[in-house]
Amino acid sequence: MNFLRRRFSDSSFVANLPNGYMMDFQRPDNSTSNPVSPATERRQQPLQPTPPLSSGTSIFSSISSAMKQTTQAAAGPNEPTASPTPVVQQKPQILLVIDDAHTDWAKYFQGKKANGELEIRVEQAEFSELNLAAYVSAGCMVDMQVIRNGSKVVRSFKPDFVLVRQHAYNMALGEDFRSLIIGLQYGGVHSVNSFFSVYNFCSKPWVFSQLIKIFNSLGPEKFPLVEQSFFPSHKQMLTTPTFPVVVKLGHAHAGMGKVKVENQHDFQDIASVVAMAKTYVTTETFIDSKYDIRIQKIGNNYKAYMRTSISGNWKANTGSAMLEQIAMTERYRLWADSVAEMFGGLDICAVKAVHSKDGKDYIIEVMDSSMPLIGEHVEEDRQLIADLVVSKMTQMVLTVGSSPSPLRPWQMSVKSQMQPQPGPQLGQLSQPRPPPQGGPRQPQGSQPPRTVAPPQQRLSPQGQQPLSPQSTSPQQQRSPGSPQQTRSSAGSSPSQPSKPGVFPPQQPRPPAQGRAPGPQGSVELPKQQAAPHPHLNKSQSLTNTFSLSESSQRGNPNEDEAKAETIRNLRKSFASLFSD
Repeated sequence: MNFLRRRFSDSSFVANLPNGYMMDFQRPDNSTSNPVSPATERRQQPLQPTPPLSSGTSIFSSISSAMKQTTQAAAGPNEPTASPTPVVQQKPQILLVIDDAHTDWAKYFQGKKANGELEIRVEQAEFSELNLAAYVSAGCMVDMQVIRNGSKVVRSFKPDFVLVRQHAYNMALGEDFRSLIIGLQYGGVHSVNSFFSVYNFCSKPWVFSQLIKIFNSLGPEKFPLVEQSFFPSHKQMLTTPTFPVVVKLGHAHAGMGKVKVENQHDFQDIASVVAMAKTYVTTETFIDSKYDIRIQKIGNNYKAYMRTSISGNWKANTGSAMLEQIAMTERYRLWADSVAEMFGGLDICAVKAVHSKDGKDYIIEVMDSSMPLIGEHVEEDRQLIADLVVSKMTQMVLTVGSSPSPLRPWQMSVKSQMQPQPGPQLGQLSQPRPPPQGGPRQPQGSQPPRTVAPPQQRLSPQGQQPLSPQSTSPQQQRSPGSPQQTRSSAGSSPSQPSKPGVFPPQQPRPPAQGRAPGPQGSVELPKQQAAPHPHLNKSQSLTNTFSLSESSQRGNPNEDEAKAETIRNLRKSFASLFSD
């Protein structure tokens, strides 16, 4: 084709052609001046272009354009598989950081990309500035109203990832944003820490119950936990075993809601205050501390700090205090690792303990990703959090990109279930069945050749020995002249192979015509089956093949066609029997 196209596109070649040579292509078929015979014209007619063309260049240009269009159409279905990839790569990943405006998290994610390809767009706001709506299919849509440089900014977006750096519930300030946590979890948004753990951290006694489990597992030597009591209301607050005690009301942070009680009279006064607060209370033994210990874990980075009160207040986080970093010991690492396993895993957490003046340590509290950053390495810790978020986003992108859509696993499972099923079902119609109980087993060598019905050989293996009578076809088990056999062989729907199973293998056969029922019946029938009947077996195979092919094209036949098919099969069966 390329050679002809080059030849006809050459102007010198076309100019040297005889006069009227190209006009032969434009002559009608009924021209009488052409001496070619009609048979030759009919043979050459498909090769001649039907539309009139002026030159060879236009002929082959139209042919080449048609070939290009055909090639593009053929290559079209393969192109969409690679075309959506750049579109996904160009879409930025939206990261929602829930924190106050004192920390600009956008600068810590500047230049970072999820999976090295996807840009990260940071949206930062507090819980009080957010509102959302979550859907089953559409995910979670967030509305943000913030004040930036004295102007109100309103945005709506769909976050891909969330970093929680603020408490979702604080009874002291009257802030309860647990509904937003529920909505983000409802929308299937990923986060650090997980929304499951953030919601569980909205109750300190609930978190302390998890510390009790770790205490019972590791023991007091490896995991020293402070002694604490829980009261669901003021009615149970009658007395405590020892004094002084620290009373903690409800769920609060930063030392709020904590009172030191020296004696029984002060304890009763606090109980009356709890009655007004209408909340739960925890009491723990007061420890005369020398300093506080804080072990924080950000990803795989560990840091330990010691805080000593200078003002003399029994709360080390109130007033003036001196903070310094201490060495990370294996005991501290065990505390952090044990706590990090709570609620399905904590990527960011901190353990607070008290070191008493007698040299003992007591674990008093655990914090999650909303913990405040302290010390001289605040910038380093923020960068570690940013790197942790990027790694989690990369893991999320790889997981979502490699996993199929919710409909794809179902479609694949349906195809995998539908494809192998027609083989055994259709093969049961032609697979041999062993003789009934009490008779000799028919050898495989006595079966007629299966070359007559190659479609059935392709659907099921015919050279295997049947394992049980229930797994084979009921055709060979029936007597050749019985109407049950013809009805089973005349089935025209692929969904009916299980129907012949209603005839159990133990069902007695009707005696052959002209013979009385007797003990020879079980002997005569296997012998009759052992002798091959090519006409009968061929008619059965052809009838099965024809009925199966017809059923796959037109579905279930009506009753008239089924009766006619049954009559034809009966005639063939009786003809083969009496021919011997």
